Amino acid sequence: MKSSFIHYKQGRLHIEDVSAETLAERFDTPLYVYSRGAIEAAFTSYQKAFTEIPHLICYSLKANSNLGVAATLARLGCGADIVSGGELRRALLAGFSAGHIIFSGVGKTKDELALAIQKNIRMINVESEEELRALNEVATSLKRPAPFSLRVNPDVRAGGHPHISTGTPKNKFGVYHKDIFPLYQWARKQPYLRPVGIQAHIGSQITKVAPYKRALAVLLDLVQRLETIGCGIEILDLGGGLGVDYHGDNPQTPDDLAKLILPQVKGRGLQLFLEPGRSIIAQAGVLVTKVLYRKGAGGKQFVIVDAAMNDLARPALYDAYHEVIEARPRTGKKVKLDIVGPVCESGDYLARERTMPLPKQGDVLAVLTAGAYGFSMSSQYNSRRRAAEVLVHGKTADLVRERESYDDLLKGESIPESLR
Repeated sequence: MKSSFIHYKQGRLHIEDVSAETLAERFDTPLYVYSRGAIEAAFTSYQKAFTEIPHLICYSLKANSNLGVAATLARLGCGADIVSGGELRRALLAGFSAGHIIFSGVGKTKDELALAIQKNIRMINVESEEELRALNEVATSLKRPAPFSLRVNPDVRAGGHPHISTGTPKNKFGVYHKDIFPLYQWARKQPYLRPVGIQAHIGSQITKVAPYKRALAVLLDLVQRLETIGCGIEILDLGGGLGVDYHGDNPQTPDDLAKLILPQVKGRGLQLFLEPGRSIIAQAGVLVTKVLYRKGAGGKQFVIVDAAMNDLARPALYDAYHEVIEARPRTGKKVKLDIVGPVCESGDYLARERTMPLPKQGDVLAVLTAGAYGFSMSSQYNSRRRAAEVLVHGKTADLVRERESYDDLLKGESIPESLR
């Protein structure tokens, strides 16, 4: 286990001071459980690392947008990185200051841009020329200023799986770094556009900080060249993407990132923005599940649990590794087994080829490092109800999302009169 907030005590797995078995009995399974202490500690590690320069840590809501999680960070003075109008509404409801919200994403609608301007958020990260023109149109119609940055594609490869690399011309994100100058020059002539920043985001699950150095060099060069054409930049946004330890990844830390960034940025009159998501919430979260059945087939041992790929898509989507442990460890002979869910897909698994004592029916298991891109990517596939979510603080466990009901599965649907 990789968090002091998720640990064994007297032979039982605990999230802070509440046992996983108690949570499973009280709230049923599958169940997402988050440690508030772990979330706060992860955010504080960023704050301490960058204390020497003006900065704003903007939590990336896409990693986990639960209101309880978001409110935990908002009350600490954290900012929010959002990618949709829905996330903007969530961020404001959770208590994030509008002046601490930045809006990313390649496909913002005009309605979303209008909402962002009306709510006076800090900055919109624009990702294309056509989006910039749309922003200008919306701002002009509202007669309201629109502070923005251009998201630069710096041609830097970083991240783990190819699906989470975002910083090369092969990816859909940002404006190629050689093409930004005409856009800033045009924007400066528009009465309602406010070019306040420049941004890059190069990928996700980045375990070594070296790629950030290359991206930072591109951005700082662009800042200097923009100054020569009279376009002063206030905010340098280096995105997020710092990784966590899923399975021997040995990621570098916010301190390592700060040691790389601080000497380059200090004294330049820039405010640094960062957009961490995974590294704030991943290790704070556990997916608790219960064993339904066991079976052998052709020398293969399967353990069927009540959590599935619709609850945690990462193993099926990325072949991602999540450590799975027992809420009450068993002794005895260890066997090699696959931990699979009830969904009708061969790709529905949580773990493959794991060696552990064979669990019994009714045993509670915990899938670790599940706080990021777990519930936020979950679905109702196979008409399965999405899991409940719980936030633990010391001995207190608060339900921060109810388990969906069967009525929820049918909400908004209807049968045409002609079929009745």
